[in-house]
Amino acid sequence: MASCVLEAPLRMSVLSEVTASSRHYVDRLFDLDPQKVLQGVIDMKNAVIGNNKQKANLIVLGAVPRLLYLLQQETSSTELRTECAVVLGSLAMGTENNVKSLLDCHIIPALLQGLLSPDLKFIEACLRCLRTIFISPVTPEDLLYTDATVISHLMALLSRSRYTQEYICQIFSHCCKLQHWHSCGFKSLPQPLLCANGPDHQTILFNHGAVQNIAHLLVSTSYKYVFTQVRMQALKCFSVLAFENPQVSMTLVNVSVDGELLPQIFVKMLQRDKPIEMQLTSAKCLTSMCRAGAIRTDDSCIVLKTLPCLVRMCSKERLLEERVEGAETLAYLIETDVELQRIASITDHLIVMLADYFKYPSSVSAITDIKRLDHDLKHAHELRQAAFKLYASLGANDEDIRKKIIETENMMDRIVNGLSESSIKVRLAAVRCLHSLSRSVQQLRTSFQDHAVWKPLMKVLQNAPNEMLVVASSTLCNLLLEFSPSKEPILESGAIELLCSLTQSENLALRVNGIWALMNMAFQAEQKIKSDILRGLSTEQLFQLLSDSDVNVLMKTLGLLRNLLSTRPHIDHIMSTHGKQIMQAVTLILEGEHNIEVKEQTLCILANIADGTTAKELIMTNDDILQKIKYYMSHSNAKLQLAAMFCISNLIWNEEEGSQERQDKLRDMGIVDILHKLSQSSDPNLCDKAKTALQQYLA
Repeated sequence: MASCVLEAPLRMSVLSEVTASSRHYVDRLFDLDPQKVLQGVIDMKNAVIGNNKQKANLIVLGAVPRLLYLLQQETSSTELRTECAVVLGSLAMGTENNVKSLLDCHIIPALLQGLLSPDLKFIEACLRCLRTIFISPVTPEDLLYTDATVISHLMALLSRSRYTQEYICQIFSHCCKLQHWHSCGFKSLPQPLLCANGPDHQTILFNHGAVQNIAHLLVSTSYKYVFTQVRMQALKCFSVLAFENPQVSMTLVNVSVDGELLPQIFVKMLQRDKPIEMQLTSAKCLTSMCRAGAIRTDDSCIVLKTLPCLVRMCSKERLLEERVEGAETLAYLIETDVELQRIASITDHLIVMLADYFKYPSSVSAITDIKRLDHDLKHAHELRQAAFKLYASLGANDEDIRKKIIETENMMDRIVNGLSESSIKVRLAAVRCLHSLSRSVQQLRTSFQDHAVWKPLMKVLQNAPNEMLVVASSTLCNLLLEFSPSKEPILESGAIELLCSLTQSENLALRVNGIWALMNMAFQAEQKIKSDILRGLSTEQLFQLLSDSDVNVLMKTLGLLRNLLSTRPHIDHIMSTHGKQIMQAVTLILEGEHNIEVKEQTLCILANIADGTTAKELIMTNDDILQKIKYYMSHSNAKLQLAAMFCISNLIWNEEEGSQERQDKLRDMGIVDILHKLSQSSDPNLCDKAKTALQQYLA
């Protein structure tokens, strides 16, 4: 018994008080007369209803193991077993510590075993208790999936009564866990958590026929409360089953109940006369199906029904949690679709409406319920987080929408404040919003500079978790574009060191962003900045990036090299210090199994080197490289031919010292013959380039 007690030992004075008021309830559970035991359990049930102190006392005194023993005894009457399940359910409705105590006593296997009973009232009591336990955040969802037979048995129990339907749907929707319903952002959303043994929760439920078993629960002839509850829980089940799951979503689209397709049923549940929770959850189902590709983004059920319903949820008439969920779901719906972003931005003055999310609750708030006010003050940060997410989605593509967002009262100040909020979720959402707006050339030059957003952004980049670093470093990439006035102060604040460290990250997105930002930084930069970048990266790290398995990392690294090797003095200076290593890297890539774009970028780097005054000698004295250039001049791909010709043109240009010797060497290699052939090419670019090169020989 003692092993189940979680609470710290109580002081003697308190313990004696506990003993006096609660001991007799526990003592009666051990009576030899079954009728007295039953009456004791019933009295205990009445004593604990709504009384958290009494619940805690009884748990400390060891009531749970005894109740579980009685519940599992074959000799116990069905009535006694049912009452034990009811009391245990009541204890679970107390604090999280209560639930932990129940879990420590292995309550879940005992209740699941109880579901095998033929008695419906007992089954319902066990399900109600299981529902309460699984709703608690301290209960691991995987406990439902440890025995393969449990899910199929629950599916079979669905048809027994309206209560089994309601509780089982609730259990499923709480045990089909995702990392976070709408972690809206500019990269893919988190995948569902996986069960320890393999398939994720959605797949397990889907494979056990969840869609078919639950679909008919959505259509109920009665609108009484109980049936509305069943429909509501069935709807919630579908909202978690379909999220980010094309398999489930594609199935739902084609499921018909009483001659009506599920999407049509969901649309009916969006109507204004339905409970708000039902409207919101239906909108989530349709949103998931749309994002999974099962419903087109221009379908009227999305454009005319789902989107307007979610915008309605953002109005200040709605409760805080409804506004949060409405905004976050809408952010997810429109995140990747330009047309939906445009429609949303002009629906019900949404952009202005979202500004209210930052003023809530205000000092003149209409909330008269003190409990509600207290709740909302504690959760006001969730509104700010949701507003930032939705602004990020709205401004993802359209320049006019971004302008409207930034012109919304104090918007830039709100983002700057958001970047330093204590809640990490608000900070992340604010960074996402800033990233979305940073795609605007106009705003980078004006609002971003006026509010020095780079300062809090650089602060966010210090010791942030990876998810935050990915978005913040993406934003930094945009702030480092050559036309951005923020570029210089960012450089002065130690960005090179920070970005070089990102290129060594195990996280792919961070490596890409680190090298991308350095590439932007090197564009048309002074020689000192270029030297600092090369020093910060080190030759070893540069080679590491050039042999990265991800083509994005490779392309951005080549882009960085190309930007470093621009303007003659810079090319000559860098090649004089790093020439050997750079030529080695170029050779490796041209010999490797790489795509056309990678090879083209590499040949462009060679063309830049060939444009140097002293640097070009590194090519002319390297017969291996010259043979590769010759090979690519006759390649089947015109882009590679053109890039190789740029190298040749730069090497043979007449006005430069030593051009005669270079021309002679290349003629001896057969380059002139290839140029003659290319001057007859049907590709106008190749033809022109070849003729221009041949003129250098004639001049």
